[in-house]
Amino acid sequence: MASSTPQDRRPLVISGPSGAGKGTLIQKLIDAHPNTFELTVSHTTRQPRSGEKDGISYHFVSVETYNTLKSNGGLLEDAMYTGDFYGTSKAALAAIFDKQLIPILDIEMTGVKQVKIDPEFEARYVFIKPRDLDVLEQRLRGRGTESEEKILARLDRARRELDFAETAGFFDRVIVNDDLERAYVDLERFVFGLD
Repeated sequence: MASSTPQDRRPLVISGPSGAGKGTLIQKLIDAHPNTFELTVSHTTRQPRSGEKDGISYHFVSVETYNTLKSNGGLLEDAMYTGDFYGTSKAALAAIFDKQLIPILDIEMTGVKQVKIDPEFEARYVFIKPRDLDVLEQRLRGRGTESEEKILARLDRARRELDFAETAGFFDRVIVNDDLERAYVDLERFVFGLD
């Protein structure tokens, strides 16, 4: 597909369980369409993983800094996930709009629920799901970045997210990521209004 701009320029909210391949699909979309999309960089209180860079992967902040941002109304959405806070700042979103780009928000279910009911925030919603939980567990364990306790918490959360995605009608598109290229084509076609 030639690089072009989608007619629908609302932000893209992409959600799904940890390990479902959201980040890979988002990066493929950004790489294939430079100067069209930009991923919002979330704030988090968790520690950086190996290879993550502050301001690129996340804004890694203290709990105090995070709470100040939240209490000052600076967050569009926020949630606690496996013991750490995550949130999207309104300033990060505004900076992307200022560049005339389409923001992509990679957020989890609590955040999706918050932005979906915000009358001032209009977006399109995509849920990325794995073929099944066994595949998801293999991906999470294959990362080698988290404790058994956090892996089990992520799997428990994934079960609830998958149930929610199927029943709530929140999402404009649910994409099964059992084949990366096929899932990417489905995402791209949705984003560009080709089906």
